[in-house]
Amino acid sequence: MENKSKYTPVIGLEVHIELSTITKLFCSCSSDHFAKRPNTQVCPVCMGLPGALPCTNYDAVVSTIKFGLAMGSRINLFSKFDRKHYFYPDLPKSYQISQYDLPFCVGGSLNNKKITRVHLEEDTGKLVHETIDGVKCSLIDFNRSSVPLMEMVTEPDFHDTESVVAFLKEVQLIARYLGISNADMEKGSMRLEANISLANSEERIANRLPNYKVELKNINSFRFLDKAIKAEILRQEELLLKGEVISQETRGYDEIKQTTYLQRVKEEANDYRYFPEPDLPPIRFTQDQVENIRSQIPELPSQKREKIEKVYGLSKDFADILVSDQKRAKYFEEALRQAQGKPMVTAKMVADLMINKKLDKEFPEPAGLIRRILEISNVKYSSNEEVDNAVKSVIMTNEKAVNDYKAGNGNVIGFLMGMVQKELNGKGNAQTVREKLLKKLQE
Repeated sequence: MENKSKYTPVIGLEVHIELSTITKLFCSCSSDHFAKRPNTQVCPVCMGLPGALPCTNYDAVVSTIKFGLAMGSRINLFSKFDRKHYFYPDLPKSYQISQYDLPFCVGGSLNNKKITRVHLEEDTGKLVHETIDGVKCSLIDFNRSSVPLMEMVTEPDFHDTESVVAFLKEVQLIARYLGISNADMEKGSMRLEANISLANSEERIANRLPNYKVELKNINSFRFLDKAIKAEILRQEELLLKGEVISQETRGYDEIKQTTYLQRVKEEANDYRYFPEPDLPPIRFTQDQVENIRSQIPELPSQKREKIEKVYGLSKDFADILVSDQKRAKYFEEALRQAQGKPMVTAKMVADLMINKKLDKEFPEPAGLIRRILEISNVKYSSNEEVDNAVKSVIMTNEKAVNDYKAGNGNVIGFLMGMVQKELNGKGNAQTVREKLLKKLQE
C-alpha cells in the first residue's frame, strides 16, 4: 500500500493456529469440533468443573516446537504453562491455560520479519448469536474449549498490508507442510490479529515505537485483514491530524461500513494476573529431544521453491503455483521420478501440462500422466513427402488465402496450417508444417 502520509504504519501480528491433534490439549475429548453438534465433545476437564485435573497433550507440544524450529526459533529446554485470568462467557474456568514468561519457542524470523515468540495455549468456547422466539440471545458451544491453540507473535516489523498478507500466507503454508494444522480460516483454525499504530517523523528518525497500539481482532480472511488494517490506518491518521490522542483499545472491523469499531479497552499483562499453572508440572527437554523433533521437519515451502527453480529450471511463477499446494508439489516431483531415464520428458513439460492443461486432475496418479506424455511423444508424424504433398494441395485449393498472405496478411498462416493438418489427419509435425508452408509461399 502506497503511503504518502506524514505517518508510517507500524504493524505487529498475532497468529492463532488450531493444531490438528486427535484430542484436546488437556483432556481426551476430540479436538475435531467443526460443525459438530454443540456441547457433545466436552468433559469435566474442558468444562472446568471442580476437581477435574488437566493432563498435557504431548503431540501438541511437539507440533508447536516443530513450527518454532521451522521459524528459526530458540527452544526453551525448560518451559511451563500459566493461568491467564479474564472473565468472558466462553471461558468456563474464568482463566485460560496459556504461557507467559517461558514459552516453548523464542525469537526467529520469516520473510525478514522478526518473530517474538511461539507458545501453546487452550482455545476458548464459541459464542453463537441467534434469535429464538423473536428474542436475540447468545448461546455457548464448549466443543472448542481446550482445543490446542498455537500462537505466534511477531515484532512490529510491518509497514504495509502487502507484506502482512504475504507473510501470513507463508505461515499458513508452513503449518500445512509441517502437517500440524490445515490452517483453514473459513473453519476458524487460523485466526488473525493485528496491532497497529502510526509513527510520526520524530519517532521514525529516533527508531522509536509510538506509545500506543490498537489491536484488531476476529479477522477471518486475508482480504478482510487487508481492508481492516487500511481502515484503521485511515482512522488513526485522521485523529492524529486533528491533534487527538489515540486510546489503547481492541477494535473490530465492520465490512459494510468499512470502518473499525470499539470492542473494549485493551488490557495490559498485569490485568490478566498471570501465575504458573499449579495443576501442570513444568516441561523439560534435552537438546537431543529437540534435535529429534528437528529431524522430523519435512522440506519447507521456501526450500521446495528454491529446488524447483534451481534444480528443475522452472520459472518463479511455476514454482509459486506448484508449492502453493503441497499435494500438487508432491505430484510434480513424483512424476519426475517416474520419468527418470526418459529424456523426452522434461520438468518444464510436466509443469506446463499440470498448470496450463490441468492434466494432473485427469490423471490422479503421476505414473498415468507420464504414460500420457510418452504416448504424445511417440506419435508417428507424417513423412516429409506427405507434408510436401499436403502443402502443395492446400496452396492450390486456397488461392484467396495465399493471395492475402502475399499481400501482407500474415494472420492467414494459421488457417493454412490448419488446412494442411486436416489433409494429414492431424499427424503433421507443427514446426515442419510451418517451415514447409512458409517456404512454398515465398517461392
